[in-house]
Amino acid sequence: MSNVRPHKYDTHLMRIEIDDLSRPAIQDLLSEHLANMYELSPPEQVFALDLSKLKSPDITFWTVWDKDLLLGCGALKELTSTRGEIKSMRTPAKLRGRGAGRAVLHQIIETARQRRYSLISLETGTHPAFLPAQQLYRSAGFQESGPFANYKEDPHSLFMELRLPESAG
Repeated sequence: MSNVRPHKYDTHLMRIEIDDLSRPAIQDLLSEHLANMYELSPPEQVFALDLSKLKSPDITFWTVWDKDLLLGCGALKELTSTRGEIKSMRTPAKLRGRGAGRAVLHQIIETARQRRYSLISLETGTHPAFLPAQQLYRSAGFQESGPFANYKEDPHSLFMELRLPESAG
């Protein structure tokens, strides 16, 4: 895979790479993600993307690995030349707490900075199961916001954003 980068968090050496979504492990994780979203939210309020939509050219998709063990994934969708959206953040239930979500979120934010985005937005759920994700985003500086892009205000959705300062130079 191209764009492979080691990333150190806690005591785990993680490898974060841009992924083409062809490996069974990532396909299984995304299937688990979609199924879980439909368990937690009404069908019309599930905004998670399926495999075919994640292969869109305006989406960069990363996976996080410990050797050959998939620890998580996340994506950045370009909304405009200055704004991106976080999509498909997921870690397997049995592997949570290892820092993979934080590592991929850091990668997404750094990529957004490199692309000179001024804003990163996201939509997550309001069900209590989404609380760890909300806490992760808040710890990275995200704040609650209103709907963006084609989203509408909804009791099942929490919208958040991170403003990125312009870099000098």
